[in-house]
Amino acid sequence: MTKKTIKGTTYIYYEYARIYLKDKKYNTPRRICIGKQIPGQPALMLPNDKFLKIFPQEILPEEKQGYRSGCLRIGAYIVIRKVISDYRLDLMLARIVGKDAGLFLDLAAYTIITEGNAAQYYPDYAFNHPLMTEDMRIYSDSKVSDFLSRTTTDQRILFLNEWNEKRDHRERIYISYDSTNKNSQAGDIDLVEFGHPKDDQGKEIFNYSIAYDRNNREPLFYESYPGSIVDISQLQYTLGKAKGYGYRRVGFILDRGYFSKENIRFMDDNGYDFVIMAKGMKKLVSDIILERRGRFEDDRKNSIRAYKVSGTTVRRKLYADDEKERYFHIYYSDSKRQSEREKFEDKIDQMGKKLKDCMGLPVRLRGDFIKYFDLVYWHEGLEDEKFMSGIEKTEIINREIQLCGYFVIVTSDKMTAEEALTLYKSRDGSEKLFRGDKSYLGARSERVYSNESMDTKIFIEFVATIIRSKIYTCLKDEMDRQEHRRNFMTVPAAIKELEKIEMLKGADNEYRLDYAVTARQKEILKAFGLTASNVQKQAAAISSDLARIEVEEFEKAANEQMKTL
Repeated sequence: MTKKTIKGTTYIYYEYARIYLKDKKYNTPRRICIGKQIPGQPALMLPNDKFLKIFPQEILPEEKQGYRSGCLRIGAYIVIRKVISDYRLDLMLARIVGKDAGLFLDLAAYTIITEGNAAQYYPDYAFNHPLMTEDMRIYSDSKVSDFLSRTTTDQRILFLNEWNEKRDHRERIYISYDSTNKNSQAGDIDLVEFGHPKDDQGKEIFNYSIAYDRNNREPLFYESYPGSIVDISQLQYTLGKAKGYGYRRVGFILDRGYFSKENIRFMDDNGYDFVIMAKGMKKLVSDIILERRGRFEDDRKNSIRAYKVSGTTVRRKLYADDEKERYFHIYYSDSKRQSEREKFEDKIDQMGKKLKDCMGLPVRLRGDFIKYFDLVYWHEGLEDEKFMSGIEKTEIINREIQLCGYFVIVTSDKMTAEEALTLYKSRDGSEKLFRGDKSYLGARSERVYSNESMDTKIFIEFVATIIRSKIYTCLKDEMDRQEHRRNFMTVPAAIKELEKIEMLKGADNEYRLDYAVTARQKEILKAFGLTASNVQKQAAAISSDLARIEVEEFEKAANEQMKTL
């Protein structure tokens, strides 16, 4: 065993082998991290899932020792339990996961309420919240790590099959599909590879995607796949999975990253419609924009006031050998034009300054410098070549300025420009899921060291995404019914407000509500069909359960003591 301190945390390493290097004539150790030292207690450590693999015979404490908090926060828990009950997630997971279904749902609630996913902090959450485990057991982080490593692929498949089986497959729906990537430094996880991250931090990544039913505003299924696979290549496999789940009468709403001839043909072959954002600077799209430019922008009948744009529709083939004509919906926005032009002009100005700085230097400029400037070199191609000057290509620059403020959406099905934009804008729901997953579920990184643990964490986060998505839509619907916007009706603000609903333990060992439900809290609860009376009843039930559990634990301890005597 060896220790290594990194940024104030001491990690424990187990040496499992020594490799003799013939060329250097000495042994090199092979070590693996099995946990970290408990601050202030150098003889104790918090084991991780690697410890359990190396020392499977060791028995770790399942329950965290110590008393439950005298102050329990119950508001967000009550809302989450309501969503779980409405979706019957507790019954589904009990059949699939078994006796640990309560811990599974508690971990999902933990990620939503605390916006974190680190297993070592779960006992702190469990200390001051009601739980869904049997007898509200507070499990240790060792038990959590063990649980994360034991969930199987079959269980995840069963859940997704049953979840999607409950959807109405006869209904025509549009599925919004998008993906993201997550950084990782855990080198022994199969999915983690160097790829093409949106936020490149020089780390290995894996990809994660969600299919979202924009009609019913529910996540349908998720995928995790290696970091080196690009989005455009994965789409056809995703469409195949959608077909396997029984979705036939569907269309897909896709971001520009999925635009390819192969993907379009694949959707045609499988009878799927699509709504996809076209890249604005592609020649076909830019030609169509310039062809229609100045012919629809100021016509009132083309105004789409909900989004402050003007729109028109033309029919064209996407590529030369396309078998069908598609619907190209062209949009123009004054505000978008101003911001895009200013950004583009600033880019050209910055490039011009860079060219001045490079004058007389032996440099070869590439990329956008070649696109937007005629570059002049002294003794070009010779050893003493030097950059002399750059002259703007005004025709190309003017063309791009003319395209500022325009964007194009392509659909396979006939619809108006307003209908197409409304469909595409519904992607906001799936985009908020990803922002929520990284920002509000603490899942920017998974903090695990094995394939099994990572798969289970992603599974838990998907269930948490289902719950959080329902919370979001309920709050949004309630806000839409009101005349005034309420800043406490967002998911993070609502959870923060609900966490203020507390039960305190009295001198008689019974838990009671600390004070009445406030007007804000009533408004939030109303979004979920709950009232102050429901909170009081739930509080009484929690108090009764805790009283029963305390009596049973006392009797159990007394019996154990009698046996010892």
